Amino acid sequence: MKKTVLLVSALALTLAFSAEARRGFGGGFVDANAQTNVTNVADVDNLRDETYVTLKGSISAQVGHEKYSFKDATGTIIVEIDDDDWRGVVVKPGDTVILEGEVDKHFMRPTEVEVDNVYIAQ
Repeated sequence: MKKTVLLVSALALTLAFSAEARRGFGGGFVDANAQTNVTNVADVDNLRDETYVTLKGSISAQVGHEKYSFKDATGTIIVEIDDDDWRGVVVKPGDTVILEGEVDKHFMRPTEVEVDNVYIAQ
C-alpha cells in the first residue's frame, strides 16, 4: 500500500513539474536584439484563425471574465487572457504591453486574440 501511494505521489509530482516547464515557469533568455513581427490590430481581422500574432499597445479595460479591451494606434480588439497566463505581470491602463497569442475567429462574433504571454514593453 505504501509503495502504491509513493508511486502515485512521484507520478503526480513529475506531471506537475513537466507541465510548469512547458508553460515557461522557469523563465529564460530573451534577446533584446531579436526582431519580432508585431501585428497591428487593424490587420488581425484579415488573418486566419489560429494565426500566431504579437500585439503591442495597451489594455484599456476589463470587459468580462478574462476578457479585456486592447488598443494600439490602428484600433481596438477584445483579447482573452486566462488568469494563469498573467504569470505575475501587473498592468495598469496606459502601460504599454506586448501580447502574444492566437487569432480566435468566431462565427457571428467579432474576432478576438487568445493570449498566451503578457509582457510589459521596455
